[in-house]
Amino acid sequence: MAMMHRPLRVLRETEVVGVVGAEVAEEPRSFEELFDSEHARLFGALCLVTGDRHEAEEIMQDAFLRVWERWDRISGLDDPQAYLFRTAMNVFRNRFRRAALAVRRTVTLAPTEDAFAIVEDRDVVVRALRDLTPDQRAAVVLTGYVGLTSEEAGRALGMRAGTVRTLATRARAAIREKAGDLR
Repeated sequence: MAMMHRPLRVLRETEVVGVVGAEVAEEPRSFEELFDSEHARLFGALCLVTGDRHEAEEIMQDAFLRVWERWDRISGLDDPQAYLFRTAMNVFRNRFRRAALAVRRTVTLAPTEDAFAIVEDRDVVVRALRDLTPDQRAAVVLTGYVGLTSEEAGRALGMRAGTVRTLATRARAAIREKAGDLR
């Protein structure tokens, strides 16, 4: 008789103990596991949203710090990644609202050692993304690059799924129009 291997964990006081055949939920991931699995994806998404690697790095660090500070509560959520992405988008919005953001933005494109250097038309994409509104950029990046559904992106951005679809559709149309002008 083969035994199924499952990770063992300590039960919390609020969990039912002694129920025969009951499934035991997996232990929540550690913060380090969340960081290892999500930092590259979050950084890439923020690079596209901000158009600036350094700004993306700062926002990512702020988002991870905020999640780490609340990890005792966040680790128990069904989807801590969604909380992380929403936190990052909120940090981005707060920074964007401040007038100092315009001063910190640079005119130059991302350095040549950019993680997206393999994309042949990255200059066109970056220029086109810069012309979008922050909500359009966030919607098209979360649905197109990160691969979230419009419902998941809507939860991360704090808006309805239909709004996300509309923003992403308008953003794609603007990108197509801009890409034609830049070529």
